[in-house]
Amino acid sequence: MTPLVALAAPLLVQDGDGPWTIVKTLLGIVLAIGFLVFLVLLLRYANLWIRSLLTGAGVGLFDMFGMSLRRVNPAAIVNGMVMLVQARITKVDKRDLEAHLLAGGHVERVVRALIAADRAGIDLDFRTASSIDLAGRDVLDAVRTSVTPKVIDCPNPNSGKTEVAAVAKDGIQVLAKARVTVRTNIARLVGGAGEETIIARVGEGIVSTIGSKDTHKHVLENPDDISKTVLTRGLDAGTAYEIVSIDIADVDIGHNIGARLQADQAEADKRVAQAMAEKRRAMAVAAEQEFKASVVENRAKVVLAEAEIPKAMAEALRTGNLGVMDLYRLRNIESDTKMRSNIAGEGGAQPPAGGGQPK
Repeated sequence: MTPLVALAAPLLVQDGDGPWTIVKTLLGIVLAIGFLVFLVLLLRYANLWIRSLLTGAGVGLFDMFGMSLRRVNPAAIVNGMVMLVQARITKVDKRDLEAHLLAGGHVERVVRALIAADRAGIDLDFRTASSIDLAGRDVLDAVRTSVTPKVIDCPNPNSGKTEVAAVAKDGIQVLAKARVTVRTNIARLVGGAGEETIIARVGEGIVSTIGSKDTHKHVLENPDDISKTVLTRGLDAGTAYEIVSIDIADVDIGHNIGARLQADQAEADKRVAQAMAEKRRAMAVAAEQEFKASVVENRAKVVLAEAEIPKAMAEALRTGNLGVMDLYRLRNIESDTKMRSNIAGEGGAQPPAGGGQPK
């Protein structure tokens, strides 16, 4: 016996065992259960249902219950539909909002962007807005920027640099700071480059424009030439922004890069010359050492030659070509020569060539 039949058994005993009585009893039980379910849903979603009912958002109680079963936040869908209906935007269905929320998007941000775009007269549909939101970009900020252009500093202060450094043809460094006014191009927002690309391109244009000037005075006299030249290059191509204007906020004079480079080149040339001189000195020292070695070698040859003299004299005495008196006479001459050399060395004068007396 089922629970419903067990509950209806006392009623069957009182009223009889007719089939219509059983049907009425089961129908009453079903209605009671349906009423309880409706009461539970009403108590849970009463606030959202009343708001949807009063504003004509078109989200019923069972729709909210189905959203809960699909793990969708009913409050986000109801709030989004209420805002769209109040803004007189009827091209968006609650299923579109539910699908976008299931995909991980921000429903409230997309709805606010659609309302802002409608008020500003910007052509923005839900498909484009949801794709921008799912791409990770702030679609509401994009619409606001499209209506009210924003200013981007070049270079970005967060990068640690406050000015763009460039060098004119005369070697003088020029420091410039630019402010770029941009407006969001919603059609190129998906897949378009961001602010970093705009900053990089503007900085490159400033450097090339200043580098093309003959002197830094031309830059100081007409700083607007920089903005005009950079603006005509179409730097916003392929980006998510449209450049409205480029303004030079500040221009300063930096270092004399040309003089510094010349000084560095002169220092480098001096070091090269010093290296070459050191090389030549080392070669001269090596040649001097070679000459000294040659002198020592020649002296050794002289000593060897002098060592042959006693042998020759002994051989001459042995063969009778030299007498004893001749030998003594040679020794006397040698002693006299040594004495004269010693006397000349003590007096500080060298003996003249040819053995004469010093003057």
